[in-house]
Order: sequence, then C-alpha cells, then structure tokens
Amino acid sequence: DYIPTVFDNFSANVVVEGTTVNLGLWDTAGQEDYNRLRPLSYRGADVFVLAFSLVSRASYENVLKKWIPELQHYAPGVPVVLVGTKLDLREDKHYLADHPGLLPVSTAQGEELRKQIDAAYYIECSSKTQQNVKAVFDDAIKVVIKPPQKQKEKKKKPSRGCLMSVFSLIKVLGACYYLIVLTYEI
Repeated sequence: DYIPTVFDNFSANVVVEGTTVNLGLWDTAGQEDYNRLRPLSYRGADVFVLAFSLVSRASYENVLKKWIPELQHYAPGVPVVLVGTKLDLREDKHYLADHPGLLPVSTAQGEELRKQIDAAYYIECSSKTQQNVKAVFDDAIKVVIKPPQKQKEKKKKPSRGCLMSVFSLIKVLGACYYLIVLTYEI
C-alpha cells in the first residue's frame, strides 16, 4: 500500500554555472487530503517547478485546472519552470501496448502549455534514465540566480538565499501526488 509522505527532507549540493548551491528538499504530500497544508510551504518561494506526467493526460490537464490557479492564489508572480516527467515511457512500445488508447503529451503540447502559463522554461525528463533531471534543477536555480528584469523590479528587499517549491505531479497508484519543497543558499 502507498502511504503518502506528509513531510520529509533531504539536502544536496549542486553546481550551476560555477556556483555551488545547497538545496534542502522537503517532500510534501500533494493529495486532496493535504490541500490546506500544502500552501503553507509556498510563502517566500522564488520559483516553482511544476511537473506533470507525459503519459497522463489528467496530470497534464491539472496544470491548468488545479496547480496554476492554486499557485496564482497563494503565490502570485512567482516564476514557474514546467517539467514533463516520465520521458522514457512516452515512446516505450511495451508501456504503450499495455495502455491502449493512451495519447502521450507531445513536446509541442508541453511548449504550448509553457506559453499559456508563462513559465520560464519547459523541460522533459526521466527519473528512470536520469535524462535531463539535472537540467530541471539547474534551470530552476538559474531563474532565481538570474531572474528576468521584471522579476528583479518586483523584489522589494534583498533576501538571503531562496525558497524553491517543486511540485511533482506524478500519479502514484492512479490518484496520488506529492510535492517537494526545496530551499537553497548561495
């Protein structure tokens, strides 16, 4: 049986464009049961990484139906990096044969969604093969280290470090989601 994580944390150091960044990750449940708890992690966020499964239309559609409205309500103006996950399954003949009628999300559809939600980046990745996983975090960190001019103008006071919230809207057992919150210091 799947037991959702309410809060769990990890720490990792990464290097982005020569800058070492310490990421602190909090894995937080994203299921409906945690709708009231989840927004508590949004305060002070500088970037959100919003992910959907490339092999789940429901996950893709929830970006616009659920997650963007929630982020705009609780954290307006915070930039988003959009991520398509499970890239390895999108063209996996065995997986597609086991899921007749499945229509994977194309790169063009992901790019179109990026434009719709005005995300800073769109990246497709696979945690299984590790393809583009580092790029997800590198690009999210770049959004904070080198924010667009309009973001710089909105900042009222300098902050020490940054809070980065990462959504992983990966379906688990058909209905479960989880949220990862990251903090980092430069």
